[in-house]
This record gives sequence, structure tokens and C-alpha cells, in this order.
Amino acid sequence: MLFRSGSAALVADFNEKLKTVQCDANIVVCSPSTLFHHFSADAFSLGAQNVSHLGNGAHTGELSLEMIKDAGCSYAIVGHSERREDQQESNDLVASKAKKCVEAGVTPIICVGESLEIREAGNVEQFVGEQLDALTSTLSVEELSKSVIAYEPIWAIGTGKTATPEQAQEVHEFIRGYFNKVDADLALKLPILYGGSVKPDNAQTLFSQKDVDGGLIGGASLKAEDFISICQAAN
Repeated sequence: MLFRSGSAALVADFNEKLKTVQCDANIVVCSPSTLFHHFSADAFSLGAQNVSHLGNGAHTGELSLEMIKDAGCSYAIVGHSERREDQQESNDLVASKAKKCVEAGVTPIICVGESLEIREAGNVEQFVGEQLDALTSTLSVEELSKSVIAYEPIWAIGTGKTATPEQAQEVHEFIRGYFNKVDADLALKLPILYGGSVKPDNAQTLFSQKDVDGGLIGGASLKAEDFISICQAAN
């Protein structure tokens, strides 16, 4: 879950409603850092939406791994498409952040995915493959096994275009196949989430795809009832 915005009142609503959720899925709430202390993470784990590649020190405005761990986070999103676009985060920087997360005992949720331009040019596998190349050249198999991959079809987010479950599966299958060439056991066990406008009415179909292991939920996470429905679809 990617908690894009919100307030203390919204968090309180989530804290209360998630206590009673009957769900076998591993629920992680990644919130803005200003809301960390409002969560009561009894029924879910807490994650950060971003983390710095720098440690504690004179780095004004940065959020270090030490800081998010102290706030109760055990997960951190790295390489989200908006970070790659807005902050020009490179594949190498994303890989470096992921490695530092693992070393600190924080599970990185590593985002990969292509733009509409890349998809229409037919270069999806090449583009996503380059993102994955940076990971495998920086992280060991053991470190990758302590990570989560999230596929974001950027072209299907806020563009009016919709990725079908089959299109999602196609890229997920490519990602799993990529890691299978690195290590078969890693590929089998590596969680690969889908992050392209997952909603209550499409979650079950998406999650039924062979290589889709869960979702990175954006806008639908701002309504507790919708988010709970999506979580239950993952059972």
C-alpha cells in the first residue's frame, strides 16, 4: 500500500479498521514520513515511501535508514517512478539504495516499469531489463532474496489507458524469467507486485495471474474499505 497523502484522522480510521481484517496477505503501509508516528502497526508493517542513500550526518532534508528504522519502518520503497522522474534517480542509485536497505535490515520494495513511449516503441523488456541489470550487478543473490520487486506500468497510471491482467502477467513473467537466469530458487521465491491502478473491481483478476504476487496500491489506499477489499482479494 502506498499512502500518497492523508491526515491523522485518516490514519486513525485505518488503524481501527485494519485490526479486524481477515486476510492472509502480508500488509505493508508505506506512508509519508510525517504520519509514521500516528500508525499503530499491530495488523500490518510500516514502510517509508523513500529513503536516502546517505547515512546519518550533515545531509539536510534527507531521510536516512537509521531514521526510518527508529520510526518503526521495516520496509522502504526505492525507485518509485515518480522519484525516477521528478528527482532523476538513476538505475544505479536505486540499486545502491536497495543494497543499503538490505544491509540495514530493511526490506526494499524496488520499483521498475516503463513509460508509454517505451511501450509503444516495443522496448519494454529492454528497458525493464536494464533496470534489473543494475540490481543484479549491485546486489548478491542473497540480498535480492531479501527484496521485493514492484512492476509499475507508468503508461497506465493517470493516462486514461488501462493495463490488462494479461499485459501485467506478460511483464511479470519476463521479470521472473530474468531472475531465473540469475538463480532459479531466487526467481521462484521473489515476490513481484503489480502497481498499475489496482482497485477493488480488478484486484482479484490481477492477483490470479501466475506471476503476480500482490499489489503496490496507490489511490485506492486512501479509502479504508477499498484497501481492505483489495487485501482480501489477495487471500
